[in-house]
Amino acid sequence: MAFIKICGMTDSRAVEAALAAGADAIGFVFAKSVRQVTPQQAAKLAAPARGRALCVAVTLHPDAELLAQVFGEFGPDVWQSDLEDLRAASIPEGLTVWPVLRTLPGLLTVSLQRPDQPLLFEGPRSGTGTVADWSVARMLATVHRLILAGGLSPTNVAEAIAEVRPFGVDVSSGVEEAPGRKSPALIESFVTTARAAFARVE
Repeated sequence: MAFIKICGMTDSRAVEAALAAGADAIGFVFAKSVRQVTPQQAAKLAAPARGRALCVAVTLHPDAELLAQVFGEFGPDVWQSDLEDLRAASIPEGLTVWPVLRTLPGLLTVSLQRPDQPLLFEGPRSGTGTVADWSVARMLATVHRLILAGGLSPTNVAEAIAEVRPFGVDVSSGVEEAPGRKSPALIESFVTTARAAFARVE
């Protein structure tokens, strides 16, 4: 089973490329970033993806006003944010959440409490191209539906999948031709390479 997410959608070309490549999920960033969009922009960009790929709201320490706008105006299938954000928020009934974990203590806490909880593991800062600690990720993937992020690209995703054996992979800067601007060719290459790598470890 391969699960592939392309994160940081900022224009329709990127959305179309992700859908054409067969991505399972696309992410929209509502935190300060070159990839930041408004809930209204995200809703418009996500329209062609509804029913074809999961539309993920990505936040970092959001306030209640922003969350209300994201949930009400964008209407995500999934909310992805740091573990402490999820714990502090009032989550709409039926909304899937993906905790983002960055440190070993947090990972151990969640793995002990929710072994069935899908979660995303990446480096200290999102969207920077910093490669996550694959040895920690591999340990976590043995007990969780782990989505691996952090510094992935078409050139290293096959190695990452072989070493970590995650449930899924998530890429942002690794498929960009310029900061915040996705490359359709790199998106296609990433998805194709990742699916082939997942097939080899099944």
